[in-house]
Amino acid sequence: MAGKSDPTRILILGGGYVGMYTALQLQKKLGRREASVTVVDPQPHMTYQPFLPEAAAGSVEPRHVVAPLRRVLKRCHVITASVTEIKHDDKLVTIENPQSGTETLAYDVLVVALGSVSRLLPIPGLAEEGIGLKTVGEATYLRNHVLAKMDAAANTDDEELRKRLLTFTFVGGGFAGVEALAELEDMARYASRDYPNLSPDDMSWVLVEAAGRVMPEVSEKMGVYVVKALEERGIKVYLNTFLKSVEGGHAVLSDGTEFDTDTLVWNAGVKANPVVKSSDLPLDERGRVKASAHMQVEGLPGVWAAGDVAAVPDLSKADEDPTATCAPSAQHAVRQADQLAKNVLATLRGKPTKEYRHAYAGSVAGLGLYKGVADVYGFKAKGFVAWFMHRSYHVSRMPTFNRKLRIVIDWTLAFLFKREAVSMGQIENPRAAFERAAAS
Repeated sequence: MAGKSDPTRILILGGGYVGMYTALQLQKKLGRREASVTVVDPQPHMTYQPFLPEAAAGSVEPRHVVAPLRRVLKRCHVITASVTEIKHDDKLVTIENPQSGTETLAYDVLVVALGSVSRLLPIPGLAEEGIGLKTVGEATYLRNHVLAKMDAAANTDDEELRKRLLTFTFVGGGFAGVEALAELEDMARYASRDYPNLSPDDMSWVLVEAAGRVMPEVSEKMGVYVVKALEERGIKVYLNTFLKSVEGGHAVLSDGTEFDTDTLVWNAGVKANPVVKSSDLPLDERGRVKASAHMQVEGLPGVWAAGDVAAVPDLSKADEDPTATCAPSAQHAVRQADQLAKNVLATLRGKPTKEYRHAYAGSVAGLGLYKGVADVYGFKAKGFVAWFMHRSYHVSRMPTFNRKLRIVIDWTLAFLFKREAVSMGQIENPRAAFERAAAS
């Protein structure tokens, strides 16, 4: 324990939206002798996930959609490691780093901001065949993967193999799934110009959604528009349909449709980081940490939680549904971080804390170059206007002026010189050439 004259030890688990923005606010307002702030995350950067589809499509450089934690949090101690266990009774957290091994960290104040992971279902073949789009590594992989499949298809005369290689399947019709599909299809359509024996019509793009509509974050009318816009581009949209199996790359849908595919992108929801199950923190039925509207963990003074890993009451919906909790979105996470930092400061200084309240402002989404949809505060737009709103909003939310400027430069260069549609799949196995040379 810190002595009376020692700084309070604040430990933040997670360097995503909530973790990084909370630490950023604390380092600005805390006195050096008032408290120390430590941030733990398995990655040395915060990833701005709304830009991952554009990174996958080559509209922006993948390095520019991440904010280096050590550069942003210069007054904080950043540890690159994974959290494996939380024992609040002992005020200890166990972390593990592949290079340095396991160690424990003590704290006085704990902020749980571990985020979420992909929510997989027990579908035969999914774990072996699928890939998500929650990290910059996955975005880079998908870009190389799609272009590599186009390369392979251009070099074969086997029509069945060619069809399989050029069938790209996306499961999940929320924002992440629709944006990823739309951006990659747009990229592949552009890249097909460089293949004399390939055309956009040779490719099959498939979206599978279990609900009766896509993008529930926008109005039903706008959701219908999105489906029509995708279908006009030749994309097959299956609503009220779920994936039954995908063993060996053979996809079977609940409506009886079957086809072979070498690409399965899974964006069908998220769940709280399972690390919290290895803790003595109170969890709800969905495995999220129970927190009050002040973002204090129930019954545990000095412990805070926010973001996707926490069940924070949504006070804007309290009159309609008293049990409503904040949706797992960047919109909530960034705003929760701001109030969370203020509440931690208030507690340290003996002042009252405030509840988090934010009414959903609406959403913007990109559907490829110059195409988009927006539903913000009742204002609805589509096409170029919505696409411009999407880019403007998200670049404004990107942390640090450095990253904002780099993204704008990426867009400008892509506009002037078009995007680079080149597969660099060799980065997936960089030692392959060296191993072949050693064996020769």
